[in-house]
Amino acid sequence: MKILIAPDSFKGSLSALEVAAAIQKGIKKTDTSIETILVPMADGGEGTVQSLVDATDGKIIELSVHDPLFREIKSFYGIMGDGKTAVIEMAAASGLPLLKPEERNPLKTTSFGFGELIKDAIDRGCNEIILGLGGSATNDGGIGMAQALGVRFLDEQGNEVGSGGGELMKIKTVDYSGIDPRLNDVKFIAACDVDNPLCGEKGASNVYGRQKGATDNDVNFLDSGLSHFAQIIENKTGLNLKDYSGAGAAGGLGFGVMIFLKGKLERGFDIVARITKLAEKMAGADLVITGEGQIDFQTAHGKTPFGVAQLAKAKNIPVVAIAGSLGENYQILYDKGFDAIFSIINKPMSLEKAFENTSELLENIGESIIRLWITVKN
Repeated sequence: MKILIAPDSFKGSLSALEVAAAIQKGIKKTDTSIETILVPMADGGEGTVQSLVDATDGKIIELSVHDPLFREIKSFYGIMGDGKTAVIEMAAASGLPLLKPEERNPLKTTSFGFGELIKDAIDRGCNEIILGLGGSATNDGGIGMAQALGVRFLDEQGNEVGSGGGELMKIKTVDYSGIDPRLNDVKFIAACDVDNPLCGEKGASNVYGRQKGATDNDVNFLDSGLSHFAQIIENKTGLNLKDYSGAGAAGGLGFGVMIFLKGKLERGFDIVARITKLAEKMAGADLVITGEGQIDFQTAHGKTPFGVAQLAKAKNIPVVAIAGSLGENYQILYDKGFDAIFSIINKPMSLEKAFENTSELLENIGESIIRLWITVKN
């Protein structure tokens, strides 16, 4: 019997590889002869760096960069096992969790630190960089990232503008003369699971600005700033990408990645599945087990378990999902490729207690699932 185990991380508790290993341990308790293949997965958001580093025997790089308010912090990114491909989560330098609620202000927050991570990866010889765009604290259209890579944004007097989305309206011209020339030799792929354009009712500011600390007046000003910025870019380069699907990702960083890095936007799960060779490893499996911290109706919107289930169903392989908790309307997933869904919780317990015992709980449910599977098969 061959079982493929391809979960996402359980956020705040275990990495995807640790989750898979715990499930595997439970399976092996039942029958050590069962072949298990572990494929740590992610969907381009938090945990993608660790998953791809684990999946390719890569390494984590730690360094100091600037946070969304330009304070020095410790951050990280990954270099995969080939030594030439970096994977960077923008949230590690420019993410909302780095700020206290009262510090959130997209008029001031910058993606500069994200650009510093990119520069360091290039300094280390990486020629392909995968970018995770989720969890941003910014609404600056990627100008902070570009500033870190040598692009200058000038106002009417020829002075450089400052940081944050509040500076976009001041930009009158863009000076590319100092941009890092090595960018031309690097392939950039951005994990982007939203389809928002840069501006307008469904744009970055209107849809995500308030959760980043913007008032209603701020939202209108930020949206006007992004529109103005897009026009400046079009005047300079001839590129009109403001309505491109995903341009509004991460406060307009999707737009910035396409303009300044010539990057391609792609669904996060598809990137990870391709790199881990998930479909190839799934061939010949009798059962696929996936999972994440919480499974609910939103899982069907591009989350890791949904992507795994879709690939498995295309090969007519049964799929079981394991979650820390089962949320609202998770039952809709039974019509979307999932055969069974289980929670690891086996008795009333606090969230803290569940986090402390996640590995043991995963091991137990893994054993139970396989005992049932063997019984049914026999």
